[in-house]
Amino acid sequence: MINITVNRNGSDAIQSFSISGHAFFANRGKDIVCAGVSSVSVGTINAVHALTGITPEIEHREDGFLRCVVPENLPEDIYEKIQLLLEGMVVSLRTIEEEYGKHIKITFKKQEVE
Repeated sequence: MINITVNRNGSDAIQSFSISGHAFFANRGKDIVCAGVSSVSVGTINAVHALTGITPEIEHREDGFLRCVVPENLPEDIYEKIQLLLEGMVVSLRTIEEEYGKHIKITFKKQEVE
């Protein structure tokens, strides 16, 4: 199963997300769940960079693990654009989860103290 964790701060803004695991929907190279999650997440990171000029902190491993952290102390207008892109990513991932829930699980965590 692909496990996605979206971490939000006390203001409900997305601070980071991480993705790990494998969907096991189909054989390697034919797994549409894995391909969809990869496309949505990597596409979002690329969009953040291309549209805002900000490069998030990224950890990516060969085993499929991906972690993305939004930098702190950004100008408000840039921060809002990044949040919109990340919320769009969440909508897309939830759509995949609705259809393929046996292969993907999204968990939301909220930091209570800032």
